[in-house]
Amino acid sequence: MTAPLDVLVVGAGPTGLALAAQLRTYGASFRIVDRSVDRVRESRALAIQPRTLEALAPFGVTDELIERGNPAMQLRMHLPRRVVQLPLFDIGLTDTAYPFLLFLSQAETESVLSEHLRDQDVDVERGTELVGLERTGSSVTCRLRSGDGSEEAVAATYVVGCDGAHSTVRAQAGIGFEGYAYPQTFLLADLEVDGLEPDAVHTYMTGAGVLFFFPLGSPATWRMLTMRPSDAPDTQVNLGLLQEITDGYAGDRLALRDPVWMTDFRLHNRGAARYRSGPFFLAGDAAHIHSPAGAQGMNTGIQDALNLGWKLALVSQGRAPEGWLGTYEAERAPVGRSVLRFTDRAFTIGTSSNPVIRFARTRLAPRLAPLALRATRPRGLVFRTVSELGIHYRHGPATTAGPQHPRRGPRAGDRLPDLPRGLQARTAGPGWHLLLSGPSALWSDELLASVLMGRDDLVDVHRLGDESPWRPVTHGLVRPDGYLGYVARGTHLEGLRAYLDRWLPAQRV
Repeated sequence: MTAPLDVLVVGAGPTGLALAAQLRTYGASFRIVDRSVDRVRESRALAIQPRTLEALAPFGVTDELIERGNPAMQLRMHLPRRVVQLPLFDIGLTDTAYPFLLFLSQAETESVLSEHLRDQDVDVERGTELVGLERTGSSVTCRLRSGDGSEEAVAATYVVGCDGAHSTVRAQAGIGFEGYAYPQTFLLADLEVDGLEPDAVHTYMTGAGVLFFFPLGSPATWRMLTMRPSDAPDTQVNLGLLQEITDGYAGDRLALRDPVWMTDFRLHNRGAARYRSGPFFLAGDAAHIHSPAGAQGMNTGIQDALNLGWKLALVSQGRAPEGWLGTYEAERAPVGRSVLRFTDRAFTIGTSSNPVIRFARTRLAPRLAPLALRATRPRGLVFRTVSELGIHYRHGPATTAGPQHPRRGPRAGDRLPDLPRGLQARTAGPGWHLLLSGPSALWSDELLASVLMGRDDLVDVHRLGDESPWRPVTHGLVRPDGYLGYVARGTHLEGLRAYLDRWLPAQRV
């Protein structure tokens, strides 16, 4: 075998593709393989959250995703005798360029990411299956089997399982996958629906459960999602069954036609016992699976990947200490557990046959929702949670608040807001970004040079003046994934130097 790869990425769904994009940006040596011979053509995940759009923007793909998608702005709750129209995103968010939920087929998301990798001369090796892993000294021997049955042995320093709920990497690494399956069976279809007003999410709520129609656009106009009724025949999903269920919820007002894809499935709520075992890492569905409530799954997986990729690349190249790899689980496992709890609660409310929950779902919620949503501030807090803009690493091992932290503005561990507008674009280049607020004359070139010497190729300096998220004079260090590792008030940089010495040591010339 040749010299070990830095990383073998197993799985070329959205999580694996995002990981590959970041590894490519940071110059790591890697291969990305997937046992499927082609990317998905049907729409599995169907929405991209604002934080994911921000996180993908540095690769230059976000505008294309938005062009292909549908930023629906309204929820319409269809009740027996009325329709309640609820605006979703008119909440005055000023710190993101993407204050909306983008409905877009997973097939389209994968297409955009695959095209980006192709433009970067990255070959996604489809029809190639991982069949075995063996630790050999400082690397891992990975056995890969191609479609013609031939096998090859590939050495890699690290292996990342982005290979879904039935992850081979997770199984080979001996990592448990703990949780449970829900008893209900769900029906899903991408199709055309006559009688639905466009550009809105439609939900029909009854005591039996909930029927959703999401605006998709491609490969069909609508995504339908509902539970299989307990008295429905246990037959293969067909248009007649879906129409019968729709008539039960919506009367004869809707006509279903031209299905592109139909399936039934069971849902699970499971999380990996660990996100890392030695050289093996898990991301996306390999680490956590749950109900689609809140459109969290694909988004959480992509953000797993973008937390991990730059760490693997810089550690592999000797530019950062191995301690960074321990921060991955410390930062992302709490996010995964939170998503499991959130989606489980939302799923229970939407599907439970408990009389109290059914009454709340069908009688109280429709009456109270318009009143609750008039309060912009509470709605904004909910949206920040669902949109994943509120994710932070304030208590993570690689987060440090300086001796004096600003009373307002983002704190160490927070995502860098896009405030003032365009700040995220200014810091979208690879590497770290040192932000300096206040008059430029306060920041001595000599002092900055002494702090950054030996790592100035990885740290860009931005003198923001008064165009800063902080008041008064403050300095903050933005990590490659857009989160603040260090923040302190004033112009004394001793704390920053200590942080860099620990997490980004100077390179000896």
